[in-house]
Amino acid sequence: MSDLGGPVHWVDFGGPRADEGVPVVMVHGLGGSHLNWVALGPALAGRHHAYAIDLAGFGLTSGTNRSTTVQANAELVARFVREVVGRPVVLIGNSMGGMVSLLVTAAHPDLVEGLVLIDPSIPIPIPRQRPDFRIAAQFALYATPFVGERYMTVMSKRVSDRQRVQSVVDLCFADPARADPAVVDAGVELAAHRRQTPGQEAAFLGAARSLMKVLTAPGRYQSLIRGIDTPVLLVHGELDRLVPVAAARAIAASNPRWETEFLPGVGHTPQLEAHEAVHARTARWLAEHHLSDPIATTPLATTRHDSSPRTTDSPTARP
Repeated sequence: MSDLGGPVHWVDFGGPRADEGVPVVMVHGLGGSHLNWVALGPALAGRHHAYAIDLAGFGLTSGTNRSTTVQANAELVARFVREVVGRPVVLIGNSMGGMVSLLVTAAHPDLVEGLVLIDPSIPIPIPRQRPDFRIAAQFALYATPFVGERYMTVMSKRVSDRQRVQSVVDLCFADPARADPAVVDAGVELAAHRRQTPGQEAAFLGAARSLMKVLTAPGRYQSLIRGIDTPVLLVHGELDRLVPVAAARAIAASNPRWETEFLPGVGHTPQLEAHEAVHARTARWLAEHHLSDPIATTPLATTRHDSSPRTTDSPTARP
């Protein structure tokens, strides 16, 4: 844990010395946690010091008494880079974490040497691609005041922790059989822990509603994205039900400097479903952009808080 305006949980996967390669910070999606990176983190730690942060309201970071919007979590990630890592980083963001990473890069370009977007939350080009009806209906529930709160309360009572985790796997994997049983079990344990955490439903809804608000103003969001001149790698599963591949192809076409990798037969969380392919492409891109080389930048001038490597006592925090 670190004190960044409140306790923030993060995992240090280790890696070389801070001056031997640009550090990487991995940012999970809506409803996710550090567990989303337990396959990719150790692989990247061979050449880069690798961290995974639990955003406010998710994983083992409480959302109580703090905002859980994507904007607030972007500022949290920026503060983590300054005060914990202490050097500019490569941000790797999945889903909502991709949106958060884009917001960080746009607002704090000095903190970001490179950006890897894995199935990021981006506008869907309707009518060329209609969203999955069930997913659209679920997010409509989240967006509706009082209805969203009631829905979350009812589902919390009716669905077990294992059922909740399995439903996420079924949604995010093209082939749920590819899910690592040990990671699923750790997710169930984390869900049981979070069930005892006050305000988790409100934290989730706050994040979900802020994400949807950004997506409903696509012109402003796309303008922000086009203004980013940091090197970008986009990796996207072709069978993603949450962010259709048509959306990824459209945003790649409008940002021709980006490099892209589309993964056939893979869903919304390639870093879990096809982590070897994601690592291979990411590692090659990092090397091509000399982000695996010794760091020439100086440490960020900042006051740091409790920046020693941390996990928690919970087994779910161990990669």
